Amino acid sequence: MTQQKSNKAALYILMFNMFIAMGSIGIIIPVMPEYLRIFGAAGQVLGMLIATFALAQFVFSPIAGNLSDLYGRKNLIIFGLILTGLAQIGFGLSTDVWMLFLARFLGGLGSAFVAPPIMAFVADVTTYKERGKGMSMLGAAMSFGFMIGPGIGGFLAKVSLHFPFFMAGAAAILASILSYFLLPSTKPNTAQNRQKQDNLVKQMARSVHMPYFVMLIIMMVFSFGIANFQTTLSLFVTEKFNYSPGDIATILVVGGAFGVIVQMFIITPLFKRFGEMKVVLVNLFIASVAIFLILFVSGFALILVVATIFSTATTLIRPAVNTLISKLAETEQGFAAGLNNAYMSLGNMIGPALAGFLFDWNMNSPYIFGAIILLACFFLALIWTLKKAPQLMHPDSH
Repeated sequence: MTQQKSNKAALYILMFNMFIAMGSIGIIIPVMPEYLRIFGAAGQVLGMLIATFALAQFVFSPIAGNLSDLYGRKNLIIFGLILTGLAQIGFGLSTDVWMLFLARFLGGLGSAFVAPPIMAFVADVTTYKERGKGMSMLGAAMSFGFMIGPGIGGFLAKVSLHFPFFMAGAAAILASILSYFLLPSTKPNTAQNRQKQDNLVKQMARSVHMPYFVMLIIMMVFSFGIANFQTTLSLFVTEKFNYSPGDIATILVVGGAFGVIVQMFIITPLFKRFGEMKVVLVNLFIASVAIFLILFVSGFALILVVATIFSTATTLIRPAVNTLISKLAETEQGFAAGLNNAYMSLGNMIGPALAGFLFDWNMNSPYIFGAIILLACFFLALIWTLKKAPQLMHPDSH
C-alpha cells in the first residue's frame, strides 16, 4: 500500500513536470510575433525557431531515452528541467537573432531530456493494466499546459515582453527543485540495456524492426497533422473570416479545455472497453474528416465545433499511442519513449514548415493535404493491426 501511494505521488509530480514543460512552451506563443519585431524578424524566423526546437528534440530524444534506461529517470528529468529553465531565461535576455536560435536549440535539448524519461517513469510506476490511465493523465497535464500557457503568456506580457520568458524559466527551475526532493529514484535495468548505446542513425534504423514501429509512424504523422493545423489555423480564419486574436484564442482554448476533460475522465473507460488500438483508429478517421470539414464550414459556432472535434480526436490519439508503445516495449521503456519523442519531433519539425509553404501557395491546401495524410495513416494502422497484431483490437491484450 505504501508503494502504491509512493507511485501515485510520483505520477502527480511527473504530471506537474510535464505541465510546466509544456506550459513554458505555450506561455511564449502570444508574445513571439511582437517579441521578434524587436530583432527586426518576422514569420520566417518564427518558423525556423520552431523547427530548431523540434530538431534538438529529434536528435536528443532517443539519446535521453537510452540514458534513462542506463542511469535512471530522475537525474535526467532534473537536468532537462534546469536546461529548459535556463534556455527560457536566455531567450528573454537575448540581444541578437543568433542568441534566440541558440536558446531555442537548448530549450529543445532540455525538452528532450524531460519528456522521454517522464513517459518511461510512468511505465515504471504503473502496472500493465493501469498504463493507459497513467499515460492519459500525463497527456492531460501536457494538454493543460498547452491550453493555459498562451493565456498566462498574454497576461504576463502586460508587465513586459521579456517577463513571460523569465517566469517560464523560473517555473521550470522550481519544478527541478521539487523533483530533486520529491521524486523517487528508479533502478535502471543496466544489464538488459547496456547494448543500446547506439547513435541516432543506428537507433532510427533499429526502430524499423521494433514491434511498435507502426505506432511511431502514427505518432509522427498525427504530430505533423496537428502542427499543420495549428500553424495555419490563425492565418486561415483571419484571412477568410477576419477573425480577431481573441476569436482565435477562444477556438484554441475551448478545443484544449475539451481535450483535457476527455483525457481526465473519459479516455480510461474508452481504453478499458474498446482497447487503445480502436481508439487510435477511430480518432485518426475523425481527425481526417474534421481537418477537411474546416474548409466548408462558416460561422464562428460551426468553426469552433469542427476545430474542437479535431482537437479532441488528436488528444485521444496521443495517450493511446504512448500506451501501446509502452506495452509493446516491455523492458526498453526509456529507449521506446525516446524514439516516440523523436518521431513526434520529426512531425513537429516538418509540419509547420510544409504547412506555411502550402498556405502561401493555396490557403486550402494544408487542410486537404493534412486530411489525405491522416486518412492514409488510418489505413496503414488498420491493415498493420489486422495482419500483424490482431490482438490489439481487443482491450487489455498482451
